[in-house]
Amino acid sequence: MILFMLFAVTTFNYADRAILSIAGTAMKSELGFDAVTMGFIFSAFSWAYVLGQLPGGWLLDRYGSKKIYAISIFVWSLFTLLQGGVHFLGALWAVPVLFMLRFMVGLAEAPSFPANGRIVAAWFPTSERGTASAIFNSAQYFATVLFAPLMAWITHAYGWSETFVVMGVAGLVMSMIWLRTIYSPKDHPRLSGAELAHIRDGGGLVEMDQGLGSSAAADAPKVNRGAKLAYLKQLLSNRMLAGVYLGQYCINTITYFFLTWFPIYLVQERGMSILKAGFIASLPAVCGFLGGVLGGLISDKLIKRGFSLTWARKIPIVAGLLLSTTMVLCNYVDTQWMVVGIMALAFFGKGVGALGWAVVADTSPKEIIGLTGSLFNMFGNIAGITAPIVIGYIIKETGNFEWALVYVGANALLAVISYLVIVKDIKRVVLKPLDGAEQPYKKLSGVETR
Repeated sequence: MILFMLFAVTTFNYADRAILSIAGTAMKSELGFDAVTMGFIFSAFSWAYVLGQLPGGWLLDRYGSKKIYAISIFVWSLFTLLQGGVHFLGALWAVPVLFMLRFMVGLAEAPSFPANGRIVAAWFPTSERGTASAIFNSAQYFATVLFAPLMAWITHAYGWSETFVVMGVAGLVMSMIWLRTIYSPKDHPRLSGAELAHIRDGGGLVEMDQGLGSSAAADAPKVNRGAKLAYLKQLLSNRMLAGVYLGQYCINTITYFFLTWFPIYLVQERGMSILKAGFIASLPAVCGFLGGVLGGLISDKLIKRGFSLTWARKIPIVAGLLLSTTMVLCNYVDTQWMVVGIMALAFFGKGVGALGWAVVADTSPKEIIGLTGSLFNMFGNIAGITAPIVIGYIIKETGNFEWALVYVGANALLAVISYLVIVKDIKRVVLKPLDGAEQPYKKLSGVETR
């Protein structure tokens, strides 16, 4: 049930990011946007998403995943709903207001994936985390499978603004469901002692959220916050993490192409209608979903067969990303079914290789899992700023998507190089102790001690 809720909420998370790609063609026609303007509007989400990562990670480590995530879902859904009213403002005000609303959606969503990583680290033993992380991460593809046809139909039948209203209301309902179903392992009313022992003995951090946000812990955050910020230097100077961050940036470049420009590519470059593009866009997403789940299963299977953690993660990551470079072949075919087939293959490969969150759960220092996940997510989602804008400029200058596909494929290849050359070993980072008053507090036999 915990994993199902992570999957469901992440599906809404990515659906709300992708609404603009479905409604974008109709919006461009009504409000007169060009490709560069659309690129900047697409990027608005990621400007805020990146800026909100470290504060979001600190909030998660301070107050716990359940409470912060519920607020996050509610707020991003509210701002999604408000985007439905942009058409009342006219072309002059639509751009800045839409940019700001997308910015607020990104800011509200910032804690979501670090929270996913924390919950997986708490609820799953090491040998099950690859599959668990792959399943919640594969929700990004399922979001397109489930919601792209629905949003395309709503846009076609009722108009683009109604799409934002429907998704916003659905997200508000989801925030209420989250509050009633999510618990930390030690607090869950249906968890047996045997299951709790299985999780704990397998490396699950079952006590991660115990006492967070309570009055008993009121004095600890001031000390912990300073210590966590001081630890950032250690994280940023770690070679393994630097390679993981670069790899995630490149992987997310592929993700943001599919989330933003892909449906527009099908309409403008391949001559499909908005309705057809919405349905066609779901086909590669199905393959991405299957690849995402398969990548996690393969990785965990390799661990159980005796492979080192390093190679159990690297093998599917490298193989999958090499497969995703095949999208460049779309530049050399003309028929729509071949384009869709190649994109499906590329998205399948990207899904297999998207194991970054499993690597985060494997490598994050136990003291600052939220902050470490946020730093990883911050670097990765800089791609959400650069990719839409760079692709927008490429399309404007060249008049087509050919070099845009080369740009995305090159990022997949760079991610492979990063994991093979920069990331030597995948292992949990052990923080060096800080001096004096910066030492974090730890609980020992009920006594707060340095």
